[in-house]
Amino acid sequence: MKNERERMDIISAYREVGTYRGAAELCGTTHKTVRRVVEAHRASSRGAPAAARVERGRNYDSVAQLVAEKVNDTAGRVSAKRLLPTARAAGYEGSDRNFRRLVADAKRQWRIGQARANGRRPAIWTPGEVLAIDWGTELVAGRRVHVFCAVLAWSRYRFVRFAPNEQQTTTLALLAECFEELGGVPKLVLADRMACLKGNVVANVVVPAPDYVRFASHYRFRPDFCHAADPESKGIVENLVGYAKDDLLVPLELDDDPWADGYAGLNARAKAWGQEVNGRRHSEIHAIPDQRIESERELLGELPSLRLEVGPAPITRKVDKLSCIRFGSARYSVPNRLIGRVVTVLVDERDRVLRVIEPVTGEIHADHALVAPGETSIDDAHYDRPRPASPSRGARPKTAAEREFLALGPVAEQFLVGAAAAGVTKLGTEIATVLTLHAAHGTDALVAALERAVAFGRWRADDVRSILATNGHAPRPTPAGQALVMTLPTVPTRSLDAYRIPTDDAVTDGGEVS
Repeated sequence: MKNERERMDIISAYREVGTYRGAAELCGTTHKTVRRVVEAHRASSRGAPAAARVERGRNYDSVAQLVAEKVNDTAGRVSAKRLLPTARAAGYEGSDRNFRRLVADAKRQWRIGQARANGRRPAIWTPGEVLAIDWGTELVAGRRVHVFCAVLAWSRYRFVRFAPNEQQTTTLALLAECFEELGGVPKLVLADRMACLKGNVVANVVVPAPDYVRFASHYRFRPDFCHAADPESKGIVENLVGYAKDDLLVPLELDDDPWADGYAGLNARAKAWGQEVNGRRHSEIHAIPDQRIESERELLGELPSLRLEVGPAPITRKVDKLSCIRFGSARYSVPNRLIGRVVTVLVDERDRVLRVIEPVTGEIHADHALVAPGETSIDDAHYDRPRPASPSRGARPKTAAEREFLALGPVAEQFLVGAAAAGVTKLGTEIATVLTLHAAHGTDALVAALERAVAFGRWRADDVRSILATNGHAPRPTPAGQALVMTLPTVPTRSLDAYRIPTDDAVTDGGEVS
């Protein structure tokens, strides 16, 4: 499309040269353009309207709508190479190059339409008006941690804390702590559609939870919620969540043990980080949030004289028959008088200590160091008797013969247990046979025979009978005594030189030694 100056140059060149092609060479254009400009000038000189330019058709007009639909269906990802066979089947007879131009133009138009549909105006914030809050989740040294983020919209003052969960009590407690750090309450708190704060959604209108309404009434602010997929309202706080993950959580991974002090240590790092970023110049507002909030604090609402109790809900456990409670997939013992009762569990992340307290009086029943999942922490003082070295497997007589045999004393139980361990399957018959020996030999002799049988590992009734047959005269081996210390007699000695072989004797011609 030529501008006015270029059209005047073309008309002047035509008047000088008199031909379309000559004027085209002087102006660096085509003779068709010169003819069109000259004819339009003549028509305007006569007062007639300029002839409308007829748009020439293109060889891909028949498939342009098809290409636009395919590009829209694939979100602008389909290539011309994939669409060309479909276009050929639909009647396209042009070149591949022309078709690639068509697809590129369709993608460009689709992107323009998307940008126009998703375009938005920048937000204009009022001092003391909006506080935006949101939750984020990240892994720190293999453990999942939840990040609570809040930003005062006008001054861009940032507040970040860590928490083990996103429950309603945790959220409200951190929100109350945020108000105290800000020194006032904004008129509106804008939250994402947190499940912990919303009670219901009707016609895309979020109904806040009753406890959240009570909390908002106490602090005198209006709760509000973002719309789904609404960057105009969610962008300011979601940017803070991403910034906190990149600038605060990533450096924590460089520590040897980020969880050494638990959540208390992480929140101490978060406070120091907040002081650092709030003391730097913000790139969006080109101001320092710490300085800007001083003027905004005058417009914030006053804090209530009493803080609403929104602490974390107490963790309760029921004491099982093992006189233990379960927490974190581990067992912790409590006094056995509490079996069947419900107790409160408090965990100190800094000291890595678990305390079991009475829900009403606050009496501490047990104090344990935290253990790994699957392990057990036992305090022997919680039980009415010491823990045995091995489980009790004592004999329990049921028949008359068993009761009569065990009445012989502890040696009878030792014989019974030893025979069972040795695999004497017909132990009942053996016991009955031993009892017949009792009538013939008496209690003392039978007990002595059983003691000898236990000492030598003889578990049959015939072995006991053989021992009784010796009438107590069987040899009894005794353990070795102490070492015998005695003085050996002395004998006369002589020097080793007396045993030396002489070497200076003469040797004869025959080689014999004289």
